[in-house]
Amino acid sequence: MSLAPRRPVPPIAPPATAPLPDTPKASPASTLDVFTGDPNFMTSLARGLIVIQAFTQQSPQMTISQLSIKTGLSRAAVRRCLYTLTKLGFAGAEDGSRYSLRPRMLTLSHTYTASNTLSSAAQPILERMSAALRESFSVATLDGEDIVYIARTSVSRVMSVDLHIGSRLPAYCTSMGRILLAYLPSEQLESYLAKVELIPYTTRTVNTIEKLRLHLRNIRRNGYSICDQEYEVGLRSLAVPVFSPAGRAVATINLSGNAQRMSVMDMQTRYLPHLRNAASELSVFLR
Repeated sequence: MSLAPRRPVPPIAPPATAPLPDTPKASPASTLDVFTGDPNFMTSLARGLIVIQAFTQQSPQMTISQLSIKTGLSRAAVRRCLYTLTKLGFAGAEDGSRYSLRPRMLTLSHTYTASNTLSSAAQPILERMSAALRESFSVATLDGEDIVYIARTSVSRVMSVDLHIGSRLPAYCTSMGRILLAYLPSEQLESYLAKVELIPYTTRTVNTIEKLRLHLRNIRRNGYSICDQEYEVGLRSLAVPVFSPAGRAVATINLSGNAQRMSVMDMQTRYLPHLRNAASELSVFLR
């Protein structure tokens, strides 16, 4: 009988597991599917608005193919939308292929600000505070998962992004967004929390729903929100709610500043009373 040592039996490798396919991200065009069969829904108008919203600061000019990919609309649908927008003066293509929005588009935003009591009332209040305190102030409302600026004054560039009326920022990591989330009815808040994606813009950005809930509870208890470098390194901001007569937080007003120059203590002691006074003054226009 051989006394040679037995060779070790190699372990059986587990069967290879095929990687799970990435879930395709819903395109803007796919959001229209829920309206299929609604006789009152104007699909052509909705497609035109999707094309308009595809233009951004990062993509101010695009071809029909690029717009088709970005929106999820067919090339033929994009072409018809651009044809109509061009004929009406809202878009155009200098070289015949790369389209961009035209200045006439500003008339749409002007119509909103001129007809919106809150927006028109807020601007002079913000300008008065900026003149007195030499700081940048804004007013915003909640739109879906973002805040939208409806009034703004800026004495200096405090962010790398160029903020203006109509700019959008994520709600979960901004002081104004958290104010508006904190005062949402519970059902609306739970709906938001169930679908929000907590993108880490900086190492300080809130990264769990539990931490976000804690922030929102503290905001309701304190009546203000401070966001410290969560959206952009070096940016610190303070916000308070603007309440309607029914007690609903319909908007928020904030102060933004450089974190090295403006401490949390400065915000709480020097600037918070000014913001609260401005919010009270603004709420009068909602009566």
